[in-house]
Amino acid sequence: MTRATTIHPPTSDTRAHQALALIAQHRMVTTSQLHQILAPEIPARKIYKVLAPLRAEGLIAHTVLGSSNHLQAHFLTGAGAQTVRDWPEMRGRTPTVLADAAASLRAAHTLTAVRAHIAFLTDARTRGDEYGPLDWVPEIAHRLPDTGGEDQIIADAVFHYTATGPRRRQYRAFVEIDRATMSSERLARKLISYARFHDYTPQPPGRRGTVADQAALLAWQRFYPRFPRILFILTGAPRPTLARRIEDLRHMTADHGLVTRLAAHVPLGAAILEDIETHGPTSTVWTPLAGAADPRGWTQL
Repeated sequence: MTRATTIHPPTSDTRAHQALALIAQHRMVTTSQLHQILAPEIPARKIYKVLAPLRAEGLIAHTVLGSSNHLQAHFLTGAGAQTVRDWPEMRGRTPTVLADAAASLRAAHTLTAVRAHIAFLTDARTRGDEYGPLDWVPEIAHRLPDTGGEDQIIADAVFHYTATGPRRRQYRAFVEIDRATMSSERLARKLISYARFHDYTPQPPGRRGTVADQAALLAWQRFYPRFPRILFILTGAPRPTLARRIEDLRHMTADHGLVTRLAAHVPLGAAILEDIETHGPTSTVWTPLAGAADPRGWTQL
């Protein structure tokens, strides 16, 4: 008796699906970055064959960066956003559609963040850790208490990382990308916003602080089992300038009571992007923002 063979559908996504999901999540990615994220083991020229049908179907467009036509940054069209909006990868997020002019204006910051993601991804692959192309989620917003100032904090990214050795351990981190385009004081003030979020317990309208309210969840506990560590990644200026900006972050941590209290519970660190890319993020390239300034890896902060 011949046993019937059950034919199962494939469990892995096609490269085209993966590429479209990556472009949707990261808003904009260059061809070279897609190659590094998606399939560094294949020849770079084959990435064009992955992108060609997406472009032909009108799901993605691109803008040319610089004076060379070789540096193209890809982003979703309206049709592409419509295609991915119900995908599991985009659950809870609205795909961003960019016009060519808007894409050019956003390119520097967005693509710098992707560079940082690639540094973590490359290191994780070398170490055998669990950290995938979609584990870096850009532009995560959280409400802040209504005490004046900003009404929300928007992290440039949140990433989820699982180290597999010497023992299995899960990490989460808020990431702030600094290209030295804002004042050092304004950069350091972001620590105050994170400290406010760390202490924020939402109160129902019209309620005062009752015993029941005191037992309510802190705002961040609705999203994370542990408050993510906070990592500042700096670039875009000479090394002495970046070193001074890191020192200003340390001063804010030491001098502001709310941030000092945050640092007692949450690891805080800063590093220069080029050092992360050259040596890897687990190398001793991170300066802690509290305590001794001895450099260390990001998981040892």
